[in-house]
Amino acid sequence: MKSYYNFVLIDQQEDDDMNPLLTTQTETFRSGEDNLSFYHGRQVKMINGALMFCSSGEADITIDLEKYHIIPNTNIIILPGSVLSLTSASKNFTVHYFAYSDEMMRLASFRLEPAFIGRLKEISCYTHTNPGVIEAILALIKFGTSVYADKENRFKNNIAQNLLQIFFLNTYDKMQRFFPQHELGGSTRKGQLFKKFIWEVRAHCAKQRDVSFYAEHLCISTRYLSAICQEIAKCPAKEIIDKFLILEIKLTLQTTNLSLKEVAEYYRFPDQSFFGRYFKKHTGISPKEYRATQI
Repeated sequence: MKSYYNFVLIDQQEDDDMNPLLTTQTETFRSGEDNLSFYHGRQVKMINGALMFCSSGEADITIDLEKYHIIPNTNIIILPGSVLSLTSASKNFTVHYFAYSDEMMRLASFRLEPAFIGRLKEISCYTHTNPGVIEAILALIKFGTSVYADKENRFKNNIAQNLLQIFFLNTYDKMQRFFPQHELGGSTRKGQLFKKFIWEVRAHCAKQRDVSFYAEHLCISTRYLSAICQEIAKCPAKEIIDKFLILEIKLTLQTTNLSLKEVAEYYRFPDQSFFGRYFKKHTGISPKEYRATQI
């Protein structure tokens, strides 16, 4: 079976120019203010990360499959690989942002516990009420904006990396002090296994749809994994896998010019017909119809 690893993006250059949070090889970080209109009505898979802080207005966003209502003083953490979408926003919705490359993130967080990055997923969006915390976050992002604007600064990337590390260290401190441990990684073995299952699904759903694959990775039985998902998420493990896979497929249909046959092959469906039935079962429309709505 032929595999396609290098997707050809539709209007990639135009999208790159319009995407405020996208870093490049020459710009390893970006910082400023935006209303995130670029993300309205589309699902964008982030190749880099971003810190955002809502300064005014309200909005509804989705990060991967989680929906969040954003209000002033809400901190938003986007990690590389996350899928971001803006569902709705008030006219005055504005965020201060600091976008950073995947490499900058690795350099800024390498001294922290490996579980720390995983825990950031648990607080992707959090509204602060402590004036001191709010002031500190805004100060970091705004300073990043001033550094970004200084095009002649020879040390701007080093300064940005240090700012990101400061943010991570400050966030790590607040997580340890203010967040109950049961909110950070699960208070029970079942909770911990469920979170690990979600991470595995994010990483492998494009190629693996069987519950047994994930159960084996977690060293538990498929029956036990299904029971965990039913207890915590109120839905079967297979349904969770399908939701993440459909999200990936939608992104591929939306952002590439691969034929439907090629998409079916990439996601390891037996044939295009089976792929079409699978997609329509979970979305209510065919892949062709979905792609037409995105043009």
